[in-house]
Amino acid sequence: MLSYEDAASAIDWLCSAFGFTERAEARSTDTNGVVGHAELRLGDGVIFVATPNADYRGPKRHAEECEQAARWRDNPWVIDGVFAEVDDVDAHYARAVEHGATILREPQEPGVGFRIYTAEDPEGHRWMFGSALADGH
Repeated sequence: MLSYEDAASAIDWLCSAFGFTERAEARSTDTNGVVGHAELRLGDGVIFVATPNADYRGPKRHAEECEQAARWRDNPWVIDGVFAEVDDVDAHYARAVEHGATILREPQEPGVGFRIYTAEDPEGHRWMFGSALADGH
């Protein structure tokens, strides 16, 4: 479950930049159009997205208001986010770049059996996408 200050815009962006598809019948909104729940799919995986209460501070806003959080965000090796496996990490990376994702690490093979890149969405959530290597190394 990921919270976004503007969940409706985040859903659109996640679908265009990262290739998620929304299960439209699963979206619930209040009378003001605020997303209370939505489901996004990527391959066999599902994430839930929602708009939290007004006091919520997403990762980007939190870093603007907190010195320690800002230091954490300055380190691209610190990942507190989502990992998703994709068929072609290089094609996925190109799509993310085309749609304005902030790239923290370009595709590389860090020795964990995957080719991986790391990106950040517009509200500051961090994402790792990877494709399994044929030889597992």
